[in-house]
Amino acid sequence: MAFVSFVGRVLFASVFILSAYQEFNDFGVDGGPAEKYLRPKFNVLSNHISSQTGLQLPEVQIKHLVAAAMVLKGLGGLLFIFGNSLGAFLLLLHQAIATPILYDFYNYDVEKKEYTQLFLKFTQNLALLGALLFFIGMKNSMPRRQLRKKAPKSKTV
Repeated sequence: MAFVSFVGRVLFASVFILSAYQEFNDFGVDGGPAEKYLRPKFNVLSNHISSQTGLQLPEVQIKHLVAAAMVLKGLGGLLFIFGNSLGAFLLLLHQAIATPILYDFYNYDVEKKEYTQLFLKFTQNLALLGALLFFIGMKNSMPRRQLRKKAPKSKTV
């Protein structure tokens, strides 16, 4: 059973690790295609937050966000493979931040083709988020292994 669990974690984490590797290869000096894709989506989110709450998001360079996402996915995926809860928390953090930004179906009309595509990807990422929460919950519900102390032997005279 432990081997099957390990293979499942490897397959699950491979999505994140391969994505981080691809972004790393394409990163370059300007952030690569990920930066070009994320910039307009982040601007829409920033405008939406400022119009709804009146708060202005601080100026950030998108290539730093892409680099942070790569670190979260890569390190989180590697730690997750070995069953570390910190890896699951890092992947959870990435999913919770990136999913509503990247898959902004709520900015499109229901009748548009983009709405359906983004909504499907959004729900797939929610499923990944749920799997991570399930892993964390199972990891925390399992009792820790305790070392048993041997009872001292009574001395016979």
